Amino acid sequence: MKIRTLLFVTSYPPRECGIATFAQDLVNAMNKNFTGNMNIEVAALEESGKPANAKEAPVTYSVNPFDIDNCIDFAQKINENDKIDLVCFEHEFGLYGGEYGHNLLAMLSLLDKPFVVRFHTVLPYPDNKCTKVVSLISALAAKVIVMTRSSADLLHEVYHVPAEKIVHIPHGTHAHIVEDVQALKKQYNVEGRMVLSTFGLLSENKGIETGIRAMKDIVKQYPDAIYLVLGKTHPVICAREGEKYRESLENLVKELGLEKNVRFVNNYLSLKTLLDYLSLTDIYLFTSKDPHQAVSGTFVYAMSAGCAVISTSFVQAREMLENGVGCLVDFNNPEQIAACALELLGNPALREEMSRLAIEKTRNSIWENVAIAHMSVISEALAEDKILPNLPPPYLDHIDRMTDEVGMLQFSRHDIPDPAFGYTLDDNARALIATCMYASELKSTSFVNALTRKYIDFIRYCQQPSGNFLNYVDVGGAFNKMNDEVNLEDANGRAVWALGYALASHRHLPFDAVQDVLAIFNKCFSWMGSLNSPRAMAFTIKGLYYFLSYKPGDKATMEILQRLAAKLYERYKQEADENWHWYESYLTYGNAVLPEAMMMAYQVTGIEAYRQTAENSLAFLCSKTFTDSHMKVISNKTWYHRNSTGEQEDGGEQSIEVAYTMLALNTFYNTTKNNSYLEKMRLAFSWYLGNNHLKQLVYNPLTYGCYDGLEKNNINQNQGAESTVCYLIARLLMEQWNKHKYVRPKQNSLAPVRLGYN
Repeated sequence: MKIRTLLFVTSYPPRECGIATFAQDLVNAMNKNFTGNMNIEVAALEESGKPANAKEAPVTYSVNPFDIDNCIDFAQKINENDKIDLVCFEHEFGLYGGEYGHNLLAMLSLLDKPFVVRFHTVLPYPDNKCTKVVSLISALAAKVIVMTRSSADLLHEVYHVPAEKIVHIPHGTHAHIVEDVQALKKQYNVEGRMVLSTFGLLSENKGIETGIRAMKDIVKQYPDAIYLVLGKTHPVICAREGEKYRESLENLVKELGLEKNVRFVNNYLSLKTLLDYLSLTDIYLFTSKDPHQAVSGTFVYAMSAGCAVISTSFVQAREMLENGVGCLVDFNNPEQIAACALELLGNPALREEMSRLAIEKTRNSIWENVAIAHMSVISEALAEDKILPNLPPPYLDHIDRMTDEVGMLQFSRHDIPDPAFGYTLDDNARALIATCMYASELKSTSFVNALTRKYIDFIRYCQQPSGNFLNYVDVGGAFNKMNDEVNLEDANGRAVWALGYALASHRHLPFDAVQDVLAIFNKCFSWMGSLNSPRAMAFTIKGLYYFLSYKPGDKATMEILQRLAAKLYERYKQEADENWHWYESYLTYGNAVLPEAMMMAYQVTGIEAYRQTAENSLAFLCSKTFTDSHMKVISNKTWYHRNSTGEQEDGGEQSIEVAYTMLALNTFYNTTKNNSYLEKMRLAFSWYLGNNHLKQLVYNPLTYGCYDGLEKNNINQNQGAESTVCYLIARLLMEQWNKHKYVRPKQNSLAPVRLGYN
């Protein structure tokens, strides 16, 4: 398929303005995630009265938006360039010459290429001329992008843009993790101080004087508090009136005697420095005077950094800070700012809660998600298959973070391990499979071996004299009372699967580790044949199947596998009918392990009924979990029952279902060499990369973990053991997928999705 070229028409660095920074961040995110699938070029808009900057990649054009003839010439150049497939315009009043940027309309009216336009501002009370310009631009565009719900409503209700043409994509944010905030405060010379801050290019409409006046009351109770004003004067303002505004602010500081409590950082900050400042900020102040301002990158950056935010009540703040996420204040009201700040400074728990809510509110807008959303719009505008991100690297950072000296902890709060709930055999068994896969598919290292050893030792610790396993272990090492309250068959079967898989991977493991696994596995023979839970039997069949690759033809293993396969087959015959091809009267969790076990049983026994059952049951499962374009996991909120009718509700989707489905599909492909299983396999993995009903990443590119669930309207931000290990298993399966050198058939109704797996 042809590699498409996208041209952004926007202000761009080295020009210093918010839209230039926005465009650079978006281009960088798209290049990072879609390398090899899309070429991106930039046409840099020139500043009024200034010469064009030298062109450096990705800038390939410059255009003077204040010269109508130059705008027309530019449109003709784009029309003549056969390589450019689609153009994306960043629109802000003032970026283009003519009344309400009328020069842009002249350019667009001549353009033969499809284009999308993003309105950074949508005025709520336009005059007739403004309404006409915005409406005509929207009519010509393939799609119109806005960054707030309010802007989308205005376009539809005031400018009469069809709702189906409007796309809401939030302003992108940078996720940034700082583990030692106090060290960062020391680095920036604010050690031991409560820090309030604001940042952005200074101009009178920023209302910084309101924040300074609020500090007068704040320092009465917190004399060490400091207000950081981050950023240089806006270049346009500086060219017109010099440093008049900044000097007025400095004079106000002296007048109020706040020289020790207000600090100006008069620089255009690098991204790293900016994120550091936000990370050390206790309270962020947004004091804009403009109630009609649609969106602010500075505002969402602060939220994404986990700042407790106090903001004037502009459009985006009203949307983002509702339900206790932050504090809204009136315009030009230092008394309200001071009152809110004093409440937050005196209540660390409230600040921490606001920080948590702000992070959760903005995680859907990290640049990777914003890039995915834009690629979806671009694909639709070009009427092409959806392009999804390239495979992320299979890093073990979060696996290591979740593993202590005992084993893998069960849960986390966001990305921080939570030892309160201890460990489970389930998670450590899956983790053993993941590290064995890593050693087999990528590389066996001392680090990987050390993790593997911990998981083996944990499994051995859970094994009882009878050979059975307990599942729940407290941090202190005691076996939790839940072991007496919960049926442990599934956990025992899962342990056998992990042990068998480790033995099948013996060539990639240290000799002593293999011997320890073999000793644990041998103690399981006394009870494996007596299992009754369908999943426990299936997990055990898998473990025995892998054990046979370590010890081919072992009679005891063959006998138990055949016994369990016969029992699982009988379960299927009892439950299945012409409309219900399953082993139980419902689909719950870990479903794909059942048909996979039957296919493995067929490989060992050669019994044709097992193969037929495996294929029928997997096809049935896939009919409930795959659409033409994405995987939709069985919801853990309702499950799927025999008498269920209609589509399931959204939400309650978990990583484990995707990974288990991919494992089954991989087994079926290896058995049948049917390419349709590979097609579904990559379609399933795309769930992690944003090909889901929320169109958001479930994989966390910052921590290399995986979020705990895909809910109806949000992603569960916790990144516990089960989700992260299952993601790693799924990601490592894509190493096998790539080795198959599979070429997608030209016509395939299963998955009209093109993934950038380079």
